[in-house]
Amino acid sequence: MTLQISPRGRQYLKTAETLLRTAKTMTDRAVAGQLKALADDYERRAAKASRDDADKASARLANDVARAWSA
Repeated sequence: MTLQISPRGRQYLKTAETLLRTAKTMTDRAVAGQLKALADDYERRAAKASRDDADKASARLANDVARAWSA
């Protein structure tokens, strides 16, 4: 199953890309390493946000179907 990236997840990925781009321009390896670690964290947040958003959408759909059947 392929996970679609939610708008919230897309924002996290955009931030991660910005952090990685900035890390590549750093001459201080320690700062670059911290930025890369932060970018990795934002990529994980993007995946989690997209999963959570998909789960919420599925729950809403299930509730709508249940209400339609009980009406």
